[in-house]
Amino acid sequence: MTRIVLICALALAGCGKLGQVGRAPEFSLLEGSAQHYAMYSAQLPADVAAATPSDDSSLWAAGTESLFGDRRAARRGDILTVVIEIDDSASISNSTGRNRNGSVKAGLPEFFGIPQRLDDRLPDGASMAEAVETRSSSTFKGSGNVARTEQLTLRVAATVVEELPNGVLRIEGQQEVRVNFEMRELIVTGYVRPADISRQNEITYDKIAGARIAYGGRGQITDVQQPTYGQQAADLLLPF
Repeated sequence: MTRIVLICALALAGCGKLGQVGRAPEFSLLEGSAQHYAMYSAQLPADVAAATPSDDSSLWAAGTESLFGDRRAARRGDILTVVIEIDDSASISNSTGRNRNGSVKAGLPEFFGIPQRLDDRLPDGASMAEAVETRSSSTFKGSGNVARTEQLTLRVAATVVEELPNGVLRIEGQQEVRVNFEMRELIVTGYVRPADISRQNEITYDKIAGARIAYGGRGQITDVQQPTYGQQAADLLLPF
């Protein structure tokens, strides 16, 4: 029964891919996402809502569109730019060595004459004078090396989808670029402080708390680089 269920699941997964044969990958829908709801439910900015007729006649308006206005994202529905410039390299090398020797020797040469009486009953060569003698030795050596290099430079627009009670902003950004039959995807989410947003309405990735950055793709090239469903199932089920 288990085999039948597994075969049916693999068949259904394969049928889903058959619908994309000869077609370019579809874009992800923005409708229904957190960004979509944030855009359509955003409140009117306070400076615009409180505008008075006298403000329109002033050369130096107080709104965000003025020369000295603050254009940084500050409320739900605002957009800011996330700058991702990752150039990390790490090298770790560990070496461990351990050596231990032990020796224990115990006997009862004289104990109220009992060892001498027992010697007569013991086999030839055995004596209670050296009742117990043990020796132990252990040696351990271990080494490990880790080398990693990552480099990524990207920019993506993100939307403020939530304002937390403490003033922190939760942002989400998604970008998709389709070239022929391959889709390149970039997703970034996390929490930012309004004070960390620059005057250019930008924030670097290292100032995003709980940052989740995903860079990948889907399409014909990605499918070829991945093992088939049967191979993946075999890797999980086969013990060798």
